[in-house]
Amino acid sequence: MLPLVGGAANIASVAHCMTRLRLGLADPSAVDEAALRAVPGVLGVVADDTYQIVLGPGVVGRVTEAFEDLLQQQRPATTDRTGHLATADLPAPTDQPPTAERLASHGERLRSRQKRHNATPAKAALRRVANIFVPLIPALIGCGILAGFNGLLVNAGLLPGITPALAAIASAFMALIAVFVGYNTAKEFGGTPVLGGAVAAVVVYPGVAGVTAFGVTLSPGQGGVLGALAAALLGTWVEKGCRRRVPAALDVLVTPTVTVLVAGLATLYGLMYAAGAVSSAIGTASDWLLTTTGAFAGLILGGLFLPLVMLGLHQALIPIHTTLIEQQGYTVLLPILAMAGAGQVGAAAAVYVRLRADTSLRTTIRSALPAGLLGVGEPLIYGVSLPLGRPFLTACVGGAAGGAFVGLFAMLGVKVGATAIGPSGWALFPLLAGNRGLGVTVAVYGGGLLTGYLVGFAATYAFGLRRTTLSS
Repeated sequence: MLPLVGGAANIASVAHCMTRLRLGLADPSAVDEAALRAVPGVLGVVADDTYQIVLGPGVVGRVTEAFEDLLQQQRPATTDRTGHLATADLPAPTDQPPTAERLASHGERLRSRQKRHNATPAKAALRRVANIFVPLIPALIGCGILAGFNGLLVNAGLLPGITPALAAIASAFMALIAVFVGYNTAKEFGGTPVLGGAVAAVVVYPGVAGVTAFGVTLSPGQGGVLGALAAALLGTWVEKGCRRRVPAALDVLVTPTVTVLVAGLATLYGLMYAAGAVSSAIGTASDWLLTTTGAFAGLILGGLFLPLVMLGLHQALIPIHTTLIEQQGYTVLLPILAMAGAGQVGAAAAVYVRLRADTSLRTTIRSALPAGLLGVGEPLIYGVSLPLGRPFLTACVGGAAGGAFVGLFAMLGVKVGATAIGPSGWALFPLLAGNRGLGVTVAVYGGGLLTGYLVGFAATYAFGLRRTTLSS
């Protein structure tokens, strides 16, 4: 891939998220995109602020490591752990038959157009929030799977000598997640990362139980990740102000001290209390939403998630997911939102069945469907449904049906949650948790996926396909 993206001289930064290798390019026009798409294992490409090569979970980590090693051999690599999800726009269908090549070309134009639309301060801020939380996802997944496995052992009465150790390993990260959020926040906004972590550590320090603010005794962890985020932002602002004013000879002593003192006091006597109120409101609101309007809420959330991704607004949900996991042990929103991917898979399957004569497009769908089943939807979205137009909308219908299915059971008292964010589709099964036992939780989530597949297929088969073409 390296020569196809312009060689080592064209690489400004290298990073990866759950599914994508993200490259900062000096000259994006130097990319040979057609050849890059043809590389075995490349599921798709997304041209955004960073050039993103979709490789899939697991593979992307190994490829990134090998890519960086190769880059090191040619020149020192510069890494920047940033990134965000891609966006696109709906096309206007025309009357020529689709082909995989035409759809890919049109999808690229859609991405370029949406990239310009997304260059707003609000969406840039959301991307920066995502940059803070996305690096934490691997730890959330690992600890979430261990917590689920440990729960199975405890419920079955197996290995009682090791379950306390597994519980400690699985819970330690969540107990200190505020520190990591503070570290990443300061790093993202130009402060000293360790100072951001130091200020955020105040939130989880057991000694805060001796502090009273607004007549209320504080609790360790009060405010959670939101308090840590606010504390690190304030600390970064204080640090930058000090560096502008303090003489260079005193900077090494004065700036860290003032940063930790001012931001720490503000955290104890204001931010923890306020962030705790917001965090509690998020948990209460999510419980109320699903227990009282579960089917309708699931319909809306499952149906609108693909458009939210298209507009880049889904990134606002990352702190909410993390807050729910921190509070309740799982996020009840992610399984519902994952139904959007099920609708997408069903829609792609309908396109495959209906367009029997289009061998190139059917080949694209065959190669992308396994990834779609595992929750990697970009190849299907950008290579099939979005360029075709109508299948994107009928995929949303499938997602709405799956979300309504899961939401209905929430109204009946069956909560389905995920102990980590990132995976979806079949990849979410190992991370499922709920209030009625693993068997019921898996059955409800599986039923939602099946509903999304079937409704997405039926809606696309009946209404989503006509002989469309791509505008020139």
